[in-house]
Amino acid sequence: MKKIKVLALCAIVAGFSTSCEKSDVASEAQPEAVTESISKEHREALLKTGVSDFGAEYITVQHPGQQPFDAILADGDIIFALDQLAEQALEESENNAKQYRTRNLVSQGRTIRVTGWTGSGNALTSKMRTGLQWAVNNYNRINISLNFVLTFGTDQGNNVDMVVYNNNRSGGGGSAGFPSGGRPNKYIQINAGTDSFSTNVNEHVIGHEMGHSVGLRHTNYARRNCPDGSNEGDGGVGAIHIPGTPTANQTGQAGLDTDSFMIACFSGNEDGEFSNFDRIALEALY
Repeated sequence: MKKIKVLALCAIVAGFSTSCEKSDVASEAQPEAVTESISKEHREALLKTGVSDFGAEYITVQHPGQQPFDAILADGDIIFALDQLAEQALEESENNAKQYRTRNLVSQGRTIRVTGWTGSGNALTSKMRTGLQWAVNNYNRINISLNFVLTFGTDQGNNVDMVVYNNNRSGGGGSAGFPSGGRPNKYIQINAGTDSFSTNVNEHVIGHEMGHSVGLRHTNYARRNCPDGSNEGDGGVGAIHIPGTPTANQTGQAGLDTDSFMIACFSGNEDGEFSNFDRIALEALY
């Protein structure tokens, strides 16, 4: 994003992911755009997920040490694996900006084992490691049935539920995803440029991506506080509103919880903490 004051956050999850940056895609861990418009079939499938098909394109995504997979980049920062696109259709029609969740959640009472990556090439910086520890503490501090256990190292085996790593991309932000099969999204990417912000902002960005990984969507789908001013749209389907959290009209203002850690963009002044409605949302789900 290069010194703009408001930066996009993102998500990747079990075939549904968002990326904070639209340029500077250089790392092998990042999607590489292919200039090919998507088919009518894929556009229709994309709309059923609740995401606009405007500007959608085919890309290839590869995590460190993993096999590449074909995907669609939509709304500039949302990624769907092609072989899982049909599974991402949402269940309810909601047209307003609220605290959202995906239809896929993590199993109740689960211990979530998190690896903060220290391996060569993708190691978290010292500031990122502290931000991750603080983000994990935030989740463990609230009254939910999930218990997060954090270690630092290179374990990404089947016993690990989340791997948080530095993707070496410029600009602040990251990418994550949604749960699948009762488990959280496994891989969370943090842009290298996030290290240039405060530890609190690192806490905020990492906590945001962890939120996607346990099933939360952006609080403000209208994205009125984002630099591009774009609207993620609801594709005629939308997301599932979490009871007890505020609603907002389509301008993304009235009633919107602007302190939410799941707001789509951040200013660089965040304190990294959950808002009251974030806590209500997480405690309602878990």
